[in-house]
Amino acid sequence: MGIKRVGLHHRHFHWEMPSANGAKGAPGAMQKKRLGLIRHALTFSAASIVRNPQAVASEVSTREQETSLTYNEKMLANYVPVFVMLPLGVVTVDNVLEDKDGIEKQLKELRSAGVDGVMVDVWWGIIESKGPKQYDWSAYRILFQIIQECELKLQAIMSFHQCGGNVGDVVNIPLPQWVLDIGESDPDIFYTNRSGNRNKEYISVGVDNHPLFYGRTAVEIYSDYMKSFRENMDDFFEDGRIIDIEVGLGPAGELRYPSYPQNQGWVFPGIGEFQCYDEYLKAEFKEAATSVGHPEWELPDNAGTYNDTPTSTEFFGSNGTYLTEKGKFFLTWYSNKLLSHGDQILDEANKAFQGCKVKLAAKVSGIHWWYKADNHAAELTAGYYNLKDRDGYRPIARMLSRHYAILNFTCLEMKDSEQSADAKSGPQELVQQVLSGGWREKIEVAGENALPRYDRDAYNQILLNARPNGVNKDGPPERRMYGVTYLRLSDDLLQKNNFNIFKTFVKKMHANQDYCPDPEKFNHHIGPLERSKPTITIEDLLEATEPTEPFPWDKETDMSVGGALANLINKIFSIFK
Repeated sequence: MGIKRVGLHHRHFHWEMPSANGAKGAPGAMQKKRLGLIRHALTFSAASIVRNPQAVASEVSTREQETSLTYNEKMLANYVPVFVMLPLGVVTVDNVLEDKDGIEKQLKELRSAGVDGVMVDVWWGIIESKGPKQYDWSAYRILFQIIQECELKLQAIMSFHQCGGNVGDVVNIPLPQWVLDIGESDPDIFYTNRSGNRNKEYISVGVDNHPLFYGRTAVEIYSDYMKSFRENMDDFFEDGRIIDIEVGLGPAGELRYPSYPQNQGWVFPGIGEFQCYDEYLKAEFKEAATSVGHPEWELPDNAGTYNDTPTSTEFFGSNGTYLTEKGKFFLTWYSNKLLSHGDQILDEANKAFQGCKVKLAAKVSGIHWWYKADNHAAELTAGYYNLKDRDGYRPIARMLSRHYAILNFTCLEMKDSEQSADAKSGPQELVQQVLSGGWREKIEVAGENALPRYDRDAYNQILLNARPNGVNKDGPPERRMYGVTYLRLSDDLLQKNNFNIFKTFVKKMHANQDYCPDPEKFNHHIGPLERSKPTITIEDLLEATEPTEPFPWDKETDMSVGGALANLINKIFSIFK
């Protein structure tokens, strides 16, 4: 019988953290010994179970079935589905699907290329723009019908953030005006940096449970929105068209703080700034610090500004504040607030979509700059408390596991060698760490590229991350991503040479197999969404911060789309065409 995990509740989750002296919330020597004995006992008893005849017969039957599969059927176990993200403004800010014929033509091109489906932002700022609970899904229903006619699967993002102000944002879709109006009289509903600059991309986690929005809390707003989506799109769930619901949990739809906003002057590779200086989060921190006997502790005032380097600040410098008891307490509180936020909203999503044949997903940002610095400054300001001796991502994966959710990660296309040495970037190591953490927590991991790329090097890197140890010609590979979403559909992607390379990429993601419309054939079973498992204690979550070595990765993919020679041939053909 398993140990029941209880206690990750938004009302007390972030208080149950290690105190300044490390006593509270951390298992003592006796507790660790007990846990070790329990693990040993469980391991021993599992190993001692006598295998009954039925189990042996079942195993023999399975082996016979495996040997009877054809080569292509075995290779299908290596198949990784490919999705393409639709343009940000496919539905306009005025809630109109303007170019139906154009989008249908492009979707048919994707279908002919073997693409499995598409991902689309379903913008809160469009749907509920007229007023509280005044939803208008009409334009999205038309879009979904076109996607259905083109026989593509659909990943829908519950986009509770603003579009505009981030890398790649080419349209502007603000939060609903009635929310912005509330922000005029109470600007502390928005994330705030130490200088007092407000960020209107996403509502602060500090007001998750305050009924400031015509009697509703922010969490209730998100919950009502998702319930309305399910009710109004029920037919698309019924026919299996919608297979993923990615729940937006922060700026750019990612579970993070808006620590590096371009619209406030941030440029790569600035360390960013902490975003917890609104009055609600300030009060919560003061309460948390007082509860562990340190009412004098304040939020950081020495962490620099958006475009600083780590060593130019006291907080992130050598022997900086982040290594002190006060710094550790703050970083634990700051990152736990994010975990609690994600957990609570995913719980609401789980309730909204329970029973649907659909997967939930949450997106985590690939903050690769300063990853190779001891302080990991850019990750810390974003809310990922990740250091050499502390895993900041596996606790997220553990939290997602209770909701049966997929961890969707970014920057799959990036190599260390492509980054500036000054930024101490480590996208390859970061991807390995995050994906390994997800797999160790027994959850599915998916991903996407961070920036539009059309070159073979980028595709080969994505292919390597999709199957880090290559294909298995006799069945399922050692490790395989659940899916990859390409960012994004555009005229540039559909340009002849670019699209030819992309089609090769899709074929290689499919392990050289033809498009397969039946997910069961590549071991993707999507059953009715079950109710979330019991909540997880903070002790259990903090146990997941113990660092472990990532799984090994091959040096290069065994399903390459080609390299320098293929590029040369393309150039020659382009000259003579």
